[in-house]
Amino acid sequence: MPTPLVTVRPSETSWGTSESSARLDAPAPSPWQWRIAATVLLAGTLVTRHLGRGRTRFGRLVRLAEVGRRLPRPTRAHTGLAVRSVRWAARLFPARVACLEESTTAALLLAIGGRGGAWRHGVATDPIRMHAWICDVHGRPVEEPDQTGDYSPINGTEPTSKRYR
Repeated sequence: MPTPLVTVRPSETSWGTSESSARLDAPAPSPWQWRIAATVLLAGTLVTRHLGRGRTRFGRLVRLAEVGRRLPRPTRAHTGLAVRSVRWAARLFPARVACLEESTTAALLLAIGGRGGAWRHGVATDPIRMHAWICDVHGRPVEEPDQTGDYSPINGTEPTSKRYR
């Protein structure tokens, strides 16, 4: 299998001092049905994260996020509802719920609604950092800060994705 090409956009050198907002905004309201489904799926994601060996944790979550990879792409409205519902549900759990767990659960939530292929995982440089997010039908990040554009996707739910198995 050929090595995937990663495109790194030019940027200014920050010497590790670029700033990102650390403020957590309250999630916008979403329908209660979405919030209940998000709560159940987030519990499943957190259980899956802790099952098995620690070194295979990332691969397990990637496989979960890829469940709906062959389904039609979600609209921006559906994607936004999924992400907001998961962020609402995350407040209920006394556990680490960061971008990987959030995006995996949102991808699952979209998949049970018949939509998929929205999950992305990427890397940014200076300093090196990783992030996972959900995209709309056009591949644009949804409910994410502007800094998400700094990340180059290295893994996603494309039908040909076979990495991290």
